Amino acid sequence: MTSAPASAPEPRTDGSPDTVTSADDAAATVAVPQVPVVGFDLDMTLVDSSDGIAATLRAVLAEVGVTVTAADTWPYAGMPLDLILAGLAPGTPAEEIDVLQARYRHLYPSLGIASVRPYPGAAAALAAPAAHGGRSVVVSAKHTPNVHRVLSVTGLAGAVADADVTGDLFAEDKGLRLAQLGATAYVGDHPGDVRAAAVAGAVAVAVTTGSHDTAALLEAGADVVLSSLEDFPDWLSTHVVDLRSGGARHDGGRKSERAAPLPG
Repeated sequence: MTSAPASAPEPRTDGSPDTVTSADDAAATVAVPQVPVVGFDLDMTLVDSSDGIAATLRAVLAEVGVTVTAADTWPYAGMPLDLILAGLAPGTPAEEIDVLQARYRHLYPSLGIASVRPYPGAAAALAAPAAHGGRSVVVSAKHTPNVHRVLSVTGLAGAVADADVTGDLFAEDKGLRLAQLGATAYVGDHPGDVRAAAVAGAVAVAVTTGSHDTAALLEAGADVVLSSLEDFPDWLSTHVVDLRSGGARHDGGRKSERAAPLPG
């Protein structure tokens, strides 16, 4: 989670598209890779981090006299930290939100990390692109140092190169980074993740492990909805076939891979 988009890292020099700085630039990217480059969101997509996030939010807000429950925090899953804090403590001045964010980031490693668990199929999903000659990347709204901490504690870090881990980005800003990385698909649980995929010209793969159901994700524009990451390797096989046949467009248009959702 984050308050504002960070500057995207320098583009790779391994054949990924050149730097893009706007949604229009990203949508104009037309190179069609032959191998899958799959982006994954972190919170509520690869890992269930809801307990730790709720515990940290409750502790931070209690310090300023605001009481919230875990149920209160759940609808905000996947949103930037400043928006979460503003929603849970309405009327708080922007400068105080900045202070609360700093306090959250100070407390999260001690209050939020230990309870994080990878979702079933997360490790296999991250490993699957490499089996087809591709790679996985992680692009998250979470503060970048905490993305690395979560990947490490859940045993998922080995499947993603450090250079392919990016935090502090949300929605369209995620899409710009995904375009830099040459992503052919992006997997997430939030409508903002669907928008990110659209900006990157990637296939929008949604999972229903967050606070949004199948109907909401399809309405947001998801190309396919999976009920679990356990379904991802099978879907990836169809994506690879489509890439190699030239069927997967990489220009922000609708993909030929759009499919009926699996049960959510």
